[in-house]
Amino acid sequence: MYDPIKDGMDKAVRFVRYMVEKPPEHLSAWVHCYWELRTEVTLAQDFHLRAIPDACVNILFNQVDTDIAGVTALRTTYEMLNLGTSFHYVGIQLLPGVWQGDPEEIADQFVGTPYGGSLPLVAVGRQLAGRDFAGMRDVLSDLLQRFIDAGLVVSNAVTARILAGLDDIRTVADMAAVAGLSSRQLQRTLKQTTGFAPHDLLKVLRMQQSFKQHYLDLYADQSHYIHSFRKATGCTPAQYIDRFDV
Repeated sequence: MYDPIKDGMDKAVRFVRYMVEKPPEHLSAWVHCYWELRTEVTLAQDFHLRAIPDACVNILFNQVDTDIAGVTALRTTYEMLNLGTSFHYVGIQLLPGVWQGDPEEIADQFVGTPYGGSLPLVAVGRQLAGRDFAGMRDVLSDLLQRFIDAGLVVSNAVTARILAGLDDIRTVADMAAVAGLSSRQLQRTLKQTTGFAPHDLLKVLRMQQSFKQHYLDLYADQSHYIHSFRKATGCTPAQYIDRFDV
């Protein structure tokens, strides 16, 4: 199963807690994890999170101000998020391709304003408030089931085959073969269901795989690897491993 790494958290920062919990088995085809990111004390200086692309969509809830919520995703490059000195976020990380809600709702940057869309995100954020992370699981699962029933979260056979066959994919042609589609069909299907062109999705998935495989299994040479990695994350591989908790 696809297991993207967490966003870049500086190893030198203390008193910031990141927790992850896997979803119930019956939701695992759609959800990678539930997560919580929060400060344990007020920090001496602003905390910057290096969000890196993983092709996942996140449903995000701000537990300091429950009017703030949103649907977020990144394209092919990183985003530096200044979260301030005190924060508490909770989220649902969906697997690539399963979110089929309004694409206009997806933000690709920091969400800092009250949610004004039609989803029940503010109400759910208020339900979550005051619970510990373990106690949030049922509320998040109930929301996911509502989204599934409404057709906002759906099974995506194409991305599921791609994620299951990552070890066999080095090119877009490989991706099309694993998906069982022609190159033109793959282009149309991925654009419609993920917002990514096949080449861009391949860039993101290959970068994610590089944390767990030797780069020569994924890239033509070291120069190509370093260039692609730096473009996606803002760092060379060595800099990223040295600075961030991976």
